Amino acid sequence: MRRFLDELKDFGRKGDMVLLVLCLITAGYGLVVMASATNAAKFGDSNLRYIIIQAVAILLGVLMYAILSSIDIEFLQEHRGLMVAFNIFLLLLLIPFGDDNDTGNRSWLEIPLVPVAIQPAEICKITYILIMGSVMSSHQNRISSIPSIMHMVLHLGILAGLNMVLSEDLGVTLIFVFIFIGMAFAGGVSLWWFAGGIGLIAVLAPIAWPLLGTYQQERIRVIFDPEFDAQGIGARFHYKINLQSLTGGGLTGQGLFNGNRTQGGNLFAQHTDYIFSSVGEELGFFGCVIIMILEFAIIARCIYVGIKCQDYMRRVICFGAASALIFQVMINVGMCIGVMPVIGLTLPLISYGGSSVVTIFAMLGLVSGAHARPQSLSHERYVQPFRNYR
Repeated sequence: MRRFLDELKDFGRKGDMVLLVLCLITAGYGLVVMASATNAAKFGDSNLRYIIIQAVAILLGVLMYAILSSIDIEFLQEHRGLMVAFNIFLLLLLIPFGDDNDTGNRSWLEIPLVPVAIQPAEICKITYILIMGSVMSSHQNRISSIPSIMHMVLHLGILAGLNMVLSEDLGVTLIFVFIFIGMAFAGGVSLWWFAGGIGLIAVLAPIAWPLLGTYQQERIRVIFDPEFDAQGIGARFHYKINLQSLTGGGLTGQGLFNGNRTQGGNLFAQHTDYIFSSVGEELGFFGCVIIMILEFAIIARCIYVGIKCQDYMRRVICFGAASALIFQVMINVGMCIGVMPVIGLTLPLISYGGSSVVTIFAMLGLVSGAHARPQSLSHERYVQPFRNYR
């Protein structure tokens, strides 16, 4: 505890202030565009409520960033079993307290006396990155061996399988998979394993297709089959409206609080999943470019810190955080331009969502911690200091 408090005091000097500033600029930009998106008539008089919740989430996020940046990763590594148990317990809470929160997926916790809904899978992203980093670190000298791969796959299967069964939230489940892929690649797993995984997916895809729900099949068909719902009155309706909004602002947009479809409330999830389309309408191409520059600046910073880390576990943790962000940005923007299926993922630090904002700041706090302590300092915790008994 004393070491943690010392590190927390030194956060301003040791922490990654470049990454924190990038996050604050992105979150501030997101707060502005989210305020405009929730100004539509369909939100009634609750616009101020959304702004306050988002602003408080940003402040809590900065606090979590500082805390996670100051925690000794070796201490967390030693308690990998507790983190696994914590993830399982958190997801099992969905059985008595799960709620869809108007998202279609039972992925939110509505706990009595708790004023806000919590998405447990968002929290599990942080602990999963730590668990993966710990597992890979213990196998780093034989990372491509069958026991090592099976150990990594076991933890992925437990978390992704449990989340999918209990919440049916495919989007967040796929984030775990993408984190796994990114960390495995950065950790030096042989490319033959990736080739085998692609081949396995190709074999299982025809088998899994009939198991998908009708709405899930339709979301995939609208991407690959231009003849399916060509008039855009069914499964393609939201794609059509959001793409029209995205392209309707031209280069500079119609202006904040002035978008035709945004302020008319004609966009689906215009403050969360489809906020990128709202930005395209109101701030135009340049407004969307600013988002992409900010998001990829954060990702690039994570990768840079990871490359500079001398410690294997810290390096793969940084790449795990970068992988989660890459996947969310790629899917969210892809949904808005009609090249990715709709799986309900927010745009990091831009979309409305307290749980998402806080957990992203916390996840990036791990990267800041790697920047502050780029190599293992575990020996300092176990080697007794010299004492002059005279």
